[in-house]
Amino acid sequence: MECPNQTAPNEFILSGFPCTEDLKAPLILFFSIMFTLTLCGNSLVILAVITNLQLHKPMYWFLCHLSVLDMAFSAVVVPKVTAGFNQQEKVISFSGCISQVFFLNSVGCTECFLYTVMAYDRFLAICKPLHYGNLMSSKACLLLSLGTIIGGTLHSTLLTSLTFHLPYGENNYIDYIFCDVPSILKLACVDVHFQETVIIVDMGFVTITCFLLILASYTYIITTILKISSSEGRQRAFSTCSAHLTVVVIYYLPLFSRYLRPASQDVMESVVCVFYTTITPLLNPLIYTLRNKEMKAALLKLWSGNPE
Repeated sequence: MECPNQTAPNEFILSGFPCTEDLKAPLILFFSIMFTLTLCGNSLVILAVITNLQLHKPMYWFLCHLSVLDMAFSAVVVPKVTAGFNQQEKVISFSGCISQVFFLNSVGCTECFLYTVMAYDRFLAICKPLHYGNLMSSKACLLLSLGTIIGGTLHSTLLTSLTFHLPYGENNYIDYIFCDVPSILKLACVDVHFQETVIIVDMGFVTITCFLLILASYTYIITTILKISSSEGRQRAFSTCSAHLTVVVIYYLPLFSRYLRPASQDVMESVVCVFYTTITPLLNPLIYTLRNKEMKAALLKLWSGNPE
């Protein structure tokens, strides 16, 4: 594709949600409520863990990390999407689009790494209980958390650089709800086969590798649980993993749906986008609270004003 004017546009116009002209007010209310609940729910999880000494464990340290990422992920997308319902043209500046792409991919990839680390934590706790304290020390937890952030940042830097170092012309219409790498590449004035290949390989490698590592961890975990003689012991061991397994499934289903099939701007694509950027960050604290007795007890103590 060649463009007569190969200068970076000052802004992009987003297509927004299809067929929603008569639903502006309900959608603004929906996204505002979801964003508020996401911030409140994840903040409560962090506060409960910080104020309760019984939750000063690696699993809950990683849960706090996940809550911060969920709030950041929602904050990158939802306010801009909500504001767009009041705009005739859903405009985002060029620099704003770069920032959105960078932080979306950085936070998303960091979450992917973090889910893998959380699976490794559960593997050590159940399969290597005698060595758990040494292998998952405070220093190890900090290094693992920093590693996920560094990995996510490097991944996002690569994707963002490949995307926005391309020449763009006058066509600044992004056929998607927010700034998204596959949709932006369609606007480039040059052949983007190399960039698309690198991005697909990179994202595919990260996603599939993390998924396989999680799968391997839970294969060992389930094998170990089945060897426990008492049904009470098996149930207790599995209960420590069920919440993480649930959020992993919720994370990977829309991810595979969006990036491992051809992109299309239809109603189902919009539903997947809403689920991934709006519903998932809210569901994670709910799942960990409802399926974890220690978290429920900590939140009840926090609510009663007696966290200790």
